[in-house]
Amino acid sequence: MSETCAIKIEHLYTQFGDKVIHKDISMSLARGEILGLVGASGCGKTTLLREIMGLQTPNNGQIFLNGKPLAAIIAQQQRRLRSDCGILFQKGALFSALDVFENIAFPLRELGLQDDELIKRLVFSKLTLVGLGTSDAELKPAELSGGMIKRVALARALILEPSLLLLDEPTAGLDPIGSEDFVTLLSKLHKQLNFTVVMVTHDLDILRDLCSQIAVLADQQLVAFGTLASILASEHPFVKEFFHNRRAERVFQGQEVDYG
Repeated sequence: MSETCAIKIEHLYTQFGDKVIHKDISMSLARGEILGLVGASGCGKTTLLREIMGLQTPNNGQIFLNGKPLAAIIAQQQRRLRSDCGILFQKGALFSALDVFENIAFPLRELGLQDDELIKRLVFSKLTLVGLGTSDAELKPAELSGGMIKRVALARALILEPSLLLLDEPTAGLDPIGSEDFVTLLSKLHKQLNFTVVMVTHDLDILRDLCSQIAVLADQQLVAFGTLASILASEHPFVKEFFHNRRAERVFQGQEVDYG
């Protein structure tokens, strides 16, 4: 397996009772890529994200992270998996009883770090990285705007300096300005830190401006995978419905399409 491959999925099957979610899904993502995961509601996007996180086990197939089988990592190196994989949930999933500082510090404390001065330096450095100030550290989640919640959640996801960042609808609930600001921030951090990103998103602007690769799930399968140009050339009915409606045509106007 190539050393530059951050994620490789081979013949993945997922089933809940009689309901088949994924059927023979295979794909690979190079290190440093940004993947947008697209599909209709209930098609298994978040389930696939949870499987990559190691929070859920597929019925069949294998997932490799940086060339190593995920099952082996979970069994032998659970701590390493948690430190090398940052997660940003759809609504931030901040702990309401903790202030911003403790929310960001939480992964450090979970891994047993007890040096308070080091924790302070790491938390404040990540606050600065996501565009927040030290005074924000004392705020509770209820005192934060939607955009600030996303930034705090991103700081927490990055606190262990992971090589892989997993995002579930990162701009959901944000107004257009907040969404654009978050995308700009994520793009800046990606260029600075060069992590690999897998994100579930329906945001057309993100797919156009941020994602180097796009994966489309439909009919329990991976029906399209590649650059935006190659996705736009797909003839699959869901792809045509999602990427060629009136709004999508305006967003993607001028994109070059490679028809092979």
